[in-house]
Amino acid sequence: MTTLVFLEHHGSSIQRGALGVLGKAAQLDPDTAGVIVGSGVRDAAAEAGRYGAKKVFVADDAALEAPLPQPRVDVISRLVQDQGFGTVLFAASVLASDIAGGVAARLGAGLNWDLNDLEVQDGALVGKRSALGDTVIADVGWTAEPRLGLVRAGSFDPAESGGEAAVEEISAALEDFSSKAEMVEQAHEEQSGPSIEEADILVTGGRGLGAPENFSILEELAAALGGAVASTRAVVDSGWYPYPTQVGQTGKVVSPKLYIGAGVSGAIQHKVGMQTSQTIVAINKDPNAPIFEFSDLGIVGDLNDVVPKLTELVKERKA
Repeated sequence: MTTLVFLEHHGSSIQRGALGVLGKAAQLDPDTAGVIVGSGVRDAAAEAGRYGAKKVFVADDAALEAPLPQPRVDVISRLVQDQGFGTVLFAASVLASDIAGGVAARLGAGLNWDLNDLEVQDGALVGKRSALGDTVIADVGWTAEPRLGLVRAGSFDPAESGGEAAVEEISAALEDFSSKAEMVEQAHEEQSGPSIEEADILVTGGRGLGAPENFSILEELAAALGGAVASTRAVVDSGWYPYPTQVGQTGKVVSPKLYIGAGVSGAIQHKVGMQTSQTIVAINKDPNAPIFEFSDLGIVGDLNDVVPKLTELVKERKA
């Protein structure tokens, strides 16, 4: 085996982004392995097998319960050294980014970040990274092993392959300094419905809504469709909607089956966060809005009239 994927989990489930990276890695290396680090996480190994892992290393220990990066750096660094992995991949998140940087420093390894694709060229792994405001794609590589890669969130959709993984438990031998930090409290944002990274349908609002209270009509449409509400940077900067819903270069990258942009102009910074959506529908009263250039369907009109009518139609079809 040459490729290892860090499988970040929440509760007993592996994060969608990690499963997407795992599936892509398995396409390039059929012997790809995963590693799960935490407490009470043994059951998650079976899920990893269904998404392409041939083997899953599980570090299950009470000392690893808190989602702190340094203990995970210890476990993963030792595993890479013991097993001789040539490539270690992470799906970008706050925790995974901390761990990737720590592992790179510990092993003296090269780390390429913000990758949005991976491929093999002439037998060598090559990463794809957007540059110049996502107007060009640059090839990036590594000069030595192990190669560490941090993949942009939402780059790969998870796809079940129906396989089964062998499971090997590994010890959680930690360095003395790794136990110095202690998590005293962990807060979870309360929300209903799926997160914007996991939703199949996104209804996104931009400054064209005119006022923060108008997000209510988007929330009604999203609820009728079984989707989630997202926003643009301009909306978040104005305090109209919370940052976790921001899509774009400084927000989150999403790949829903259906993306509906209401009052979204389609600036390049937003486009890079949602351009991989399967179907893009734009609603804007400005016929020259940039979003119409890359939309599959465009509706020129006042969103305050269009969106409520769409909601009514959806409800009628479901009735």
